[in-house]
Amino acid sequence: MPNAKGRRRRFGSVRKLPSGRFQARYRGPDGLMRTADNTFATQTDANRWLVKQEAKILDGDWRNPDVNMTFGAYAEAWFKDRDYAATTRERNVGILNLHIMPTFLAVPLHEITTPQVRRWRTGLLDAGVGPATIAKAYTILRTILNTAVDDGLIQRNPCRVKGAGTADHAERPFLSVPEVYRLADAVPSHCRALVLMAAFCALRFGELAALERRDIDLEARTVSVRRSYSETRAHGLTVKAPKSAAGVRTVAIPASLVEELAHHLAEYSGAGRTGLVFLGARGGVLRRNNLRRIWLRALDSTGLDGVRFHDLRHTGNTLAATGGATTRELMHRMGHSSVRAALIYQHLVNGRDHQIADYVDGQIRRVERPPRGSSGT
Repeated sequence: MPNAKGRRRRFGSVRKLPSGRFQARYRGPDGLMRTADNTFATQTDANRWLVKQEAKILDGDWRNPDVNMTFGAYAEAWFKDRDYAATTRERNVGILNLHIMPTFLAVPLHEITTPQVRRWRTGLLDAGVGPATIAKAYTILRTILNTAVDDGLIQRNPCRVKGAGTADHAERPFLSVPEVYRLADAVPSHCRALVLMAAFCALRFGELAALERRDIDLEARTVSVRRSYSETRAHGLTVKAPKSAAGVRTVAIPASLVEELAHHLAEYSGAGRTGLVFLGARGGVLRRNNLRRIWLRALDSTGLDGVRFHDLRHTGNTLAATGGATTRELMHRMGHSSVRAALIYQHLVNGRDHQIADYVDGQIRRVERPPRGSSGT
């Protein structure tokens, strides 16, 4: 806008608002447009304010007006910008609110120090919070503050506690093929194929729950993963794309499972091409909470205490790796979540994937097992 004498300003701009007052703006050294916190009664007052801001920049005295932003305000905006899956967002926001905000909510970003971060972490340890949860909380805090560094709000990240972002996880168990069949025999009939597919095709629970008849080709021995169910407290049960782009994939089925799947589709699956392959006991969507009761009873009856349903997927991963699958082939079969994996592994040659399935099938055939139905299934 031209100034009072009709000349366009060299630095910043002033405009008259509908209220009759004047607003001043300029581009800061960080490349962002900055607006004065208050409006001015006259254009001259606005111009004088801009002159002062320009002088600060030229003298090296300019300070980012956002530096006094509190961690709480910045973290809230930060999470809004993240492209998280619903379950990941709910989990991370829960950790933020429960373990990070009580300490850092009202603290200005530039006042957070390494000793303060260290004391916060020690406090969580003393309170009995699990090491894995603490490591996750530290990682979230560090990631938020890394972005604050990139935004020019702080000079360096105060999260500098060595090893704080990692936790020693107990190695999850993987099952032998006989143990997988013991579990499959112990669950109700409509869940038998679910257990076998989870173990021998390494599919996630949400992917299994969302499978439709059209996704399974028994003649080609393949299952196509195109969608997944997700359940959160905020949004309930929703169907979405798999966890990552690489999660959209076609996986070869071991030949020994074809008869099992054919029986399951004939007896327990929903009708039509889009009918769900795996249903709950009352014919609805299979949900984790409903499966949990079935799963715990199966563990109790088989003596496999401590095994999680997700460990079946770990079992499939182990079997495929034992069969000589390369990292690329293995990550395709598992639907690995990294972007790099999505670009490389989605176009895996089908023939080799069938060889992996054939190896798994060979392991299954080595096990003496009773015919279907002889144990009540």
